[in-house]
Amino acid sequence: MSINYSERIPNNVDLSSNKALQRALEHWQPAFLQWWSEMGPDKSQTSEVYLRTAVSVDPKGWAHFGHVKMPDYRWGIFLAPPESDRRINFGAHKGEAAWQEVPGEYRSTLRRIIVTQGDTEPASVEQQRHLGLTCPSLYDLRNLFQVNVEEGRHLWAMVYLLHAHFGRDGRDEGEALLERRSGDADNPRILTAFNEKTPDWLSFFMFTFITDRDGKFQLSALAESGFDPLSRTCRFMLTEEAHHLFVGESGVARMIQRTCELMVEHKTEDPAKLRALGAIDLPTIQRYLNFHFSVTSDLYGAEVSSNAANFYANGLKGRHDETKLDDDHQLHGSEYPVMDVVADRIVDKHAPALSTLNERLRDDWIADVASGITRWNRVPEKLGVGFRFSLPHKGFNRRIGVFTGYHVSPQGKVLSEADWTHMHGQWLPSNDDRQFVQSLMGRVVEPGKFASYIAPPTIGINRQPVDFEYVRFA
Repeated sequence: MSINYSERIPNNVDLSSNKALQRALEHWQPAFLQWWSEMGPDKSQTSEVYLRTAVSVDPKGWAHFGHVKMPDYRWGIFLAPPESDRRINFGAHKGEAAWQEVPGEYRSTLRRIIVTQGDTEPASVEQQRHLGLTCPSLYDLRNLFQVNVEEGRHLWAMVYLLHAHFGRDGRDEGEALLERRSGDADNPRILTAFNEKTPDWLSFFMFTFITDRDGKFQLSALAESGFDPLSRTCRFMLTEEAHHLFVGESGVARMIQRTCELMVEHKTEDPAKLRALGAIDLPTIQRYLNFHFSVTSDLYGAEVSSNAANFYANGLKGRHDETKLDDDHQLHGSEYPVMDVVADRIVDKHAPALSTLNERLRDDWIADVASGITRWNRVPEKLGVGFRFSLPHKGFNRRIGVFTGYHVSPQGKVLSEADWTHMHGQWLPSNDDRQFVQSLMGRVVEPGKFASYIAPPTIGINRQPVDFEYVRFA
């Protein structure tokens, strides 16, 4: 399905045939552009960036690359192609025709799901607003901007659903998505992780590797929805989300590579000496990993959840790869393992599978993160460095669910308050860690040059050379 770029709002949903909807979205568009001007990438308005723009929703050939001024990027509304005679694959409505309109009994629940997902998209842009001023290279600056414009388009995707299917309530919610601000004391973003600061590029890469991976699994579950417009929207968003994960995973891997190269060259594992050489020592990277992993884990919610059970039973949100799972897709009598804390010991128990869907999705995400960690560990292994990265226990540093109120070590031991106070500085970034990383954040914008703490990529973007002028400054 091609995308019509001749219209004021590029789309593949035949927007011009619905004049009322078109007028409503054209009324929202200036507010979005004003938000982008105020809260989008700082001091980027006049730069020409080598951006990827969707021209089709066919995964085999859907993108065009070229230099574009950031405010001129053509945000729009793109849904994956419809599936002929699509059916609901799970829950009480299994086997019924997928809904093309919102079922009245699920109206408020679906609106809440869409608003929560939609709220994360502008929040990411706001969190990353100032990072361009400290970019480690033009290559990385371009990748940051690509992530930003696609998060902006994902906001458009959710706002389209709100306007098209929820009437005045949807229009009000669309306006509210531009009014909340990440980290604002009075009007913050909905989810806690999206109110955290992203002050440096190690945090950014961890966010895109770990937290955007949560986005992948949430979108995957929503792509199974019986509400077909939501399913089609999320299926195309997943195509774009893959690049965000690549930016994060490869970014951290290049930091690890640079540090390991200096460890070998200078024959040292001493963090202080490596920091003096302008590199981020591996234990500090591990502490950042621990922090972002634990904060993102809370995004999945409580291990046992009646909301998740209702979403599934009502056909609104499925499981990751729902159609590939070998069960009845209604979970009658099925159980799933979860953890609990009993007498300061972590124990395994089983609970009804229908009420533990949050935990199942979290476990799918953890397995995917772990695969990325395995790929990271090939870097020190190849260079003969003994350090290996690892994921902390899922109860580490948690604020939501069964581990709330407990202190759990990365190895999974329940600690006393005193032991946690004494030990947690070894596991989470300290103020000194953050200040040191911040001290490295100088701006490098000469083509082909890279900051001291990161290695160049092995290949450029879209077969361009690494020293290509990915961003042109006015």
